[in-house]
Amino acid sequence: MGGPRFEPVRAVRAYERVVEQVEEAIESGSLTPGQRLPSERELMVQFSVSRSTVREALRVLQARGLVRSRPGDPNGAEVLPFTPAALHKSMTTLARVEELSLAELLQFRMVLDSSAILLATRQRSEEQLAEMDAAVARMREAVEAGHDTFGAADVAFHDAVARASGNKLIQICTDVVRSIVLGLISEKIATAPDRAALMRQSISHHEEVIAAVRAGDGRLAARLSRKAMYDYYAGYVPADERSALRALLE
Repeated sequence: MGGPRFEPVRAVRAYERVVEQVEEAIESGSLTPGQRLPSERELMVQFSVSRSTVREALRVLQARGLVRSRPGDPNGAEVLPFTPAALHKSMTTLARVEELSLAELLQFRMVLDSSAILLATRQRSEEQLAEMDAAVARMREAVEAGHDTFGAADVAFHDAVARASGNKLIQICTDVVRSIVLGLISEKIATAPDRAALMRQSISHHEEVIAAVRAGDGRLAARLSRKAMYDYYAGYVPADERSALRALLE
């Protein structure tokens, strides 16, 4: 028999509706940071739900960093200002729930890092350039001494670039995506037989990027940044998915 095919309907729990309405009020500005929600009893009346439903909604809102609710507080939950930490948490949850592939995450990192380096080339200070130099020097020391501090020094380099970009959202997104990527493949990196060679190659790439930044050639720095990312990580991506990364090298 012809006609449309319908998908199963997902039952929406009452607390989810409460969460949605409070989120909408915060997003629209009807509720602003520092304001308080009505008391639990008043919320029960306004939403026409049970106390357990109200409490579950408040738990969700608090977990999302939108409100602060203290047990036994006679006042309603306080609306919190939106912070980078809240965005970091939301993005991390989104990336994990959506089960993004390593190739997708790395592709986004290549876009973010190259954009950050392009902006940093235009806007960096001498102090920020010195921070990048110092981070690469620590990377070199880590390889020579056989320490596990190479990763931390690499993170410091990319943090310095992100700060020099002057864009807070780039800083947050870079941090989130990097932490998820490393969470997926840190063990493989640690046990790679050619790890020292990969680290030396990474240092060489970083030095080339810094030289381009120092020379004020943002396009070259961005292109080198993408190439460095590809060379270091592509081996961890299934061969049939690497074309998505190579597209950013052209």
